[in-house]
Amino acid sequence: MTIYKSTDGEHAVKQCYNEVLKLWPVAFESLTLPAHHGDTHVLACGDAILPPLLLLHGAMSNATAWLPNIEEWSKHFRIYAIDMIGEPGLSAQVRLPMAGDAYALWLDEVMQGLSLSNVAIVGESLGGWLALDYANRRPENVNRLALLVPGGVGPQRKFLLKALPLMLLGKWGKRKVREMIFGPEEKNPSATTLKFQQFFTLISQHVIPRMDKLPIFNDQALQTIKAPTLAIVAGKDVLLNSAVTQTRLEANLTDIQVIYQPEARHLIRDRDAILGFLLTATA
Repeated sequence: MTIYKSTDGEHAVKQCYNEVLKLWPVAFESLTLPAHHGDTHVLACGDAILPPLLLLHGAMSNATAWLPNIEEWSKHFRIYAIDMIGEPGLSAQVRLPMAGDAYALWLDEVMQGLSLSNVAIVGESLGGWLALDYANRRPENVNRLALLVPGGVGPQRKFLLKALPLMLLGKWGKRKVREMIFGPEEKNPSATTLKFQQFFTLISQHVIPRMDKLPIFNDQALQTIKAPTLAIVAGKDVLLNSAVTQTRLEANLTDIQVIYQPEARHLIRDRDAILGFLLTATA
């Protein structure tokens, strides 16, 4: 099984992954954990005596997505940034059924491989869905959740219907699609930003996107989650309905804080509230 359109494309994406790693701002370990469905790759950094923090990225992404936050967060936590299986990182390329407990069982193996039993989790988009799913199925393993535009709560928007015609219009159309998801491009981007733009372009060119919809958590599943939770949602999210996400989280979670950023896109850039929220558990 492969998530790539070609062997050359896979090589290009993985080569760029390693180039992005050269920009990682702190010392890190590259861990490979054997699991039932194949290896899982994890980037670990921060002092081992600090509280553990799992980072779960979104679809069409990988652990390097957390690079802008790592320097500050690793001062306070032992961070484990996971390459989710079935996504363009260095983990196995298998995509498991979204319904049922397959991903929770995989995350169990990751936790065991890292010798962890109780963690805080930050999850973005698909990673937010995985974090909620795991907190629902394994409440004893999760002590705090921070979610960025989490999937599985509000309905997905029919973004592909808008994006596909634009993708046929060359570089201009592809830039417009990126701006719809991530916001306007910077006028004077840094070297790091340029490298991430190159990485995203390679991923969008060479990786087969997931076509299955994320399962929507019912009210009972959300009510099972007892870990203190912070969610940041975006008013201009073209992929998920943030208004419904906010309403359902506030109605069903017992310990929930939702921050609504009216001008934000699917990529939440202002993440300052996350560290303060996580540190309240360790104070």
